[in-house]
Amino acid sequence: MKRFKNILFVADRERGLDAALERAVRLSQNNAARLTVMDVMPDAGLDGYLRRTYAIDLNAQLREQRLGFLDALTRPYTDAGVPVYTTVTTGTLFLEVIRAVQRNAQDLVMKVAQHEAGLAPTLFGSDDMHLLRKCPCPVWIDRPDGARHYRRLLAAVHPLADGSGDLPRLILDLATSLAAREDAVLEIIHTWELPGESMLASGRGRIPRNELDSLLDDTEAHHRQSLDALLLPYGLSSGTENVHLVKGHPARTISDHTREHAIDLVIMGTLGRTGIPGLFIGNTAEDVLRDTQTPVLAVKPPGFVTPVR
Repeated sequence: MKRFKNILFVADRERGLDAALERAVRLSQNNAARLTVMDVMPDAGLDGYLRRTYAIDLNAQLREQRLGFLDALTRPYTDAGVPVYTTVTTGTLFLEVIRAVQRNAQDLVMKVAQHEAGLAPTLFGSDDMHLLRKCPCPVWIDRPDGARHYRRLLAAVHPLADGSGDLPRLILDLATSLAAREDAVLEIIHTWELPGESMLASGRGRIPRNELDSLLDDTEAHHRQSLDALLLPYGLSSGTENVHLVKGHPARTISDHTREHAIDLVIMGTLGRTGIPGLFIGNTAEDVLRDTQTPVLAVKPPGFVTPVR
């Protein structure tokens, strides 16, 4: 069972934090983990002028003001004897969060999405996407005022992913652990396609229909075998209820399944099978994140190195 020991909760908004913070506190208690609540203030800009002219450190005053908000936000838990640490820094939010993770060895970042659900094409804002792409530890981004308890989780896995190391197993470790802790139904999805199928069916590379059908059957069987091997340590298989082996475009299939099955959280990897220098997120993950209104727990493969210094 996956256990977190050092959780960082990013509180960068005034409202909509209660359910996600309660979940972070509950997770820290269940794991005997350290919980830090953090915010990042943008540089005031006039700080240098005010310090020189009036001996006023505006950035320091803004940090103290925000720290008071965080202390009030966490007081119901600290008054109940739950240790919650608070901190406020100045800078660019995603950079300072990632630097805090590097400095303090946090193993999970939790955050509420920057956009209100349903009011924007995607749930995630710019800082959210930067964290999903570049943060070295798992990143869990929830809805504002989201559900306090999840009912259905979806783990999206690709057991044939090249160069991903143990990423599919990490996803399942997290998903099975969280499903148990949330008392939620866990669904697992793996999508597959036959590259060049349209060309083989009707394009210049067309082959007889019976040969194409045989090729499709072989491809599906290969994916099923790989999925079964991945699921075996968890006592599951491709024939288990709520395990879905689906033919189709990965991002579209995952997004459609999430909507149709009222999924509360998607657990997925955010590094693609084929790496392109300068890109830190796979095409499938990017497409899902652009399209979804569902909270996401994003996982990097072992050995991922953030570009943030």
